[in-house]
Amino acid sequence: MPEIRNYTVNFGPQHPAAHGVLRLVLEMDGEVVQRADPHIGLLHRATEKLAESRTYLQSLPYMDRLDYISMMCSEHAYCMAVEKLAGIEVPIRAQYIRVMFDEITRILNHLFGVATLGLDLGAMTVFLYCFREREDLLDCYEAVSGARMHAAYYRPGGVYRDLPERMPQYEAQVSRNAKQLGEMNANRQGSLLDFIEDFTQRFPKCVDEYETLLTENRIWKQRTVGIGVVSPERALARGFTGPMLRGSGIAWDLRKKQPYEVYDKLDFDVVVGVNGDTYDRYLVRVEEMRQSNRIIKQCVDWLRKNPGPVISDSHKVAPPSREQMKSSMEELIHHFKLFTEGMHVPEGEAYAGVEGPKGEFGVYFISDGANKPYRMKLRSPAFTHLSAIDEMARGHMLADAVAVISTLDIVFGEIDR
Repeated sequence: MPEIRNYTVNFGPQHPAAHGVLRLVLEMDGEVVQRADPHIGLLHRATEKLAESRTYLQSLPYMDRLDYISMMCSEHAYCMAVEKLAGIEVPIRAQYIRVMFDEITRILNHLFGVATLGLDLGAMTVFLYCFREREDLLDCYEAVSGARMHAAYYRPGGVYRDLPERMPQYEAQVSRNAKQLGEMNANRQGSLLDFIEDFTQRFPKCVDEYETLLTENRIWKQRTVGIGVVSPERALARGFTGPMLRGSGIAWDLRKKQPYEVYDKLDFDVVVGVNGDTYDRYLVRVEEMRQSNRIIKQCVDWLRKNPGPVISDSHKVAPPSREQMKSSMEELIHHFKLFTEGMHVPEGEAYAGVEGPKGEFGVYFISDGANKPYRMKLRSPAFTHLSAIDEMARGHMLADAVAVISTLDIVFGEIDR
């Protein structure tokens, strides 16, 4: 009889499925995982500490760099926590814009999640399909903020500026003839809202294409069904949120249970799985994209009919317009004070959580009345989900450990915060 021993194997960080920053120490019995020990900290940024030495406005762009696949949702939680502390009223139009971009961000995140789950399991085509739609949504980010990813578009009190009246267009290049250029710019002739509306009309068909590639594909089902099963009780005990919790059959969604902004005025469904395995979590994410599409449509309709201010009119928290600042001494002083000293937030503590694409992302502040937070703590969904990897991977094959990492939908900027 051959001697069989347990081996300890390093999985990553350079492994393609470890995405560069996760080191798993796997204890293997042949091909079977006996134990998985995640080693984190390879992308450490100290965001929580850095926030203590910067004004509230200066710390905002750090939020984009935490979970850099769902940027504006992290900004949203940060702004809501500041608004709760300072008692800032947000105009209704800004709330609708925030909700619309939260859902655009959710689609961006799930497109990336489904694409990389496919890629990690050897399905290349779905990756290319998903990134085709991501390009359009990143163009929406760029149109409102000037940046394709790290937008810094939400501000305490509202959003940086109103939606643009003109959508940027592709320009002529040597490799594009006039006909190609016309086709590429066909849906970019109007405003950003026109472009988003056009996207919502064609997106359901795109989701059908992803499902045609994967949902009934027998290789896909062999790689995902019954892999990384988490029971509803364990999901709750582990502190799961988002698709990880809903995939196990628990209908918990902050947008419905503890509505913020205008979610209580919108019509959408909470998507729930049955078996709590990788396949169910994939189905939950796909259906959530369809629900987000519904929400975006409703926001576009409302925003078309209701113009109005998009940021608080209190110059203690939001700068005056450029025109006012150049024509009034008082406004110039407000502008100067806000951008050099920042806003002073009353003493106290506040927590604000949003239903991010990966789960509940929360920001907790302690303020001592200064222009900087005394302490900031972030509630990262990915950190909680990663802690369950040992339980989820145990007893599976080495190849299935890849599927488990991907189904967690983790981003390390947020884990190593």
